[in-house]
Amino acid sequence: GGQSFFSRKDSIRTIYTSLHNELRKLAAIGRNTSGGAAPHLEELLSHLSEQLCFFIQARMEIADFYEKIYSLSTQKSINSEELVRSLETILQKYSSRFHHPILSPLESTFQLEVDVLSQLLKAQAEITEWKFLPSLLNLHNAHSKLHTWGQTFEKQRETRKHLFGGQTQKAVQPPHLFLWLMKLKNTLLAKFSFYFHEALSRQTTPSEMKALTAKTNPDYCGKISSFIRKYDAENVSLIFDNRGSESFQGHGYHHPHSYREAPKGVDQYPAVVSLPSERPLIHWPNVIMIMSDRAGELNTLDKVVHFYDDKVQSTYFLTRPEPQFTLVVIFESRKSEKDSHFIAFLNELSSSLKNSKPFATLKPGSKG
Repeated sequence: GGQSFFSRKDSIRTIYTSLHNELRKLAAIGRNTSGGAAPHLEELLSHLSEQLCFFIQARMEIADFYEKIYSLSTQKSINSEELVRSLETILQKYSSRFHHPILSPLESTFQLEVDVLSQLLKAQAEITEWKFLPSLLNLHNAHSKLHTWGQTFEKQRETRKHLFGGQTQKAVQPPHLFLWLMKLKNTLLAKFSFYFHEALSRQTTPSEMKALTAKTNPDYCGKISSFIRKYDAENVSLIFDNRGSESFQGHGYHHPHSYREAPKGVDQYPAVVSLPSERPLIHWPNVIMIMSDRAGELNTLDKVVHFYDDKVQSTYFLTRPEPQFTLVVIFESRKSEKDSHFIAFLNELSSSLKNSKPFATLKPGSKG
């Protein structure tokens, strides 16, 4: 139970390998019984051993996949679509390879785990492309499956005997992997709530929306609103560069066959989130100019760019959490480019939106 594929001692991979070798021997014994007329029980044992070999191979490949995810936590940008393809390849490879009715609990839990992981990674890729409905559906499906999975732990009770007699029962602690998948879902939900804040706000009242986003971790809108109040910022916006995105149609859900002309000019850089209110149009040409002139620095995905415009007596701080998204903070006064509060705020926000932190917590015992 306590072992993981990250352990330094007798790793789970070593255990899997020796188990795989033993099962192969069992499978061979059943096949090699004289005359090929193995007794029914030995034939069944051979058949099950063969299928369990495939199950162990699948678990080893999934372990490699988790290690790959963990190694990506230090990268500036994560290609979630590539991860989804790798995961689907594993699933196709082992689909129906351990299908015997006796092994159905193994097959169903493996399928459930891979489905949840795949849906969360798909949601991550779709949020990054600002696709509202697909990311919503994948998040909802993953949430439903995690809820069903979680109920199995609630139903399981473990009995603890006390030193001086008597005993107590309590629910079984869910495994680290389940808790990690829950954490990944919650961070994606927070990002989804932020990126699609406008579309979601239309479905409820401002006070209820504020209460709902306050439950997300991190609460992006709450953090930004506090920053605006504390430092008297004019505006904080998240800009989506939709150039080359033929499917872009604006906030919320759009029918796949509905036609809308592709955005032109400044409309190619909409503020998908703007706080405390609508984007300040007077500043937008400046913002686009900075994005164009300082593209090289912004594209590193880890630099905060500063610009002061003497004509309008305004300061702009920009950073890019993801290739198509840029965060901008606007002050209608002069601010130093060395101001650590503003740089730290944007770096923290940008780092969080990259969503690589949950990948770093995949290793048991890691902080995050």
